[in-house]
Amino acid sequence: MRFLMMHRVDEHDPKSWNPSQEFIGKMGGFIQEAAEKGILITAEGVHPTEKGALVRKARGAAVRVTDGPFAEAKEVIGGFALINAADRAEAVAFAERYVELFDQDIEVEVRQVVEFEDLPTQD
Repeated sequence: MRFLMMHRVDEHDPKSWNPSQEFIGKMGGFIQEAAEKGILITAEGVHPTEKGALVRKARGAAVRVTDGPFAEAKEVIGGFALINAADRAEAVAFAERYVELFDQDIEVEVRQVVEFEDLPTQD
């Protein structure tokens, strides 16, 4: 099974966007180990919302695009990882190891990816 992990950070915490060399080293080692074990598919950090855009469409309405930063956001996605895990418990255990790398407040959402075989069949 594949799981998407999205980590949320405080948009206004400088550590969120300027990681220390120590953190980069710890994260690099963790990523390398997970990739070598076949757990990690990909992982990336993202830039702050000021470099992003929000694209919305309400039913029956035109598409709206809002350039960042997003004033209403305090916690924002700081990065993501796509992993292979046998089940939700294994994915959560991986996320627990992942959050231990950080020395700031962090939240990781773990979501199972919908696979083709998970979709309902047409009879």
